Amino acid sequence: MASIFSKIVAGEIPSYKVAENDKFYAFLDINPMTKGHTLVIPKQEVDYIFDLEDSTLAEMNVFAKKIALAIKKAIPCQRIGMMVIGMEVPHAHIHLIPINKESDMILSNPRQKFDQKQFLEIAGSISKQM
Repeated sequence: MASIFSKIVAGEIPSYKVAENDKFYAFLDINPMTKGHTLVIPKQEVDYIFDLEDSTLAEMNVFAKKIALAIKKAIPCQRIGMMVIGMEVPHAHIHLIPINKESDMILSNPRQKFDQKQFLEIAGSISKQM
């Protein structure tokens, strides 16, 4: 059975796309820790990030860097934090999270709420920086 992320890549489930290329897809987290919280995934479904081929993992990080630089331009913040947990969805992914302090990345923090219009504006503002 395909993961929710594979269904997003296939267009079966909608997402707020930030960017994509032939191997990777970046979209807004719908339960974000902060405004601009973005997920980067390989289009190929692999459960655990460290099961990716070395070359794919390296390319994914370079793709994530481009997304992080665009987020930094679009969302006022000190840095873009990067987190890999890999427990909640069986599909390798990187969280890119705009932060102003380390505690912005504490998983138990309340999540932000945005409506569809706000998500579209956030995704569009990041995409324009690519």
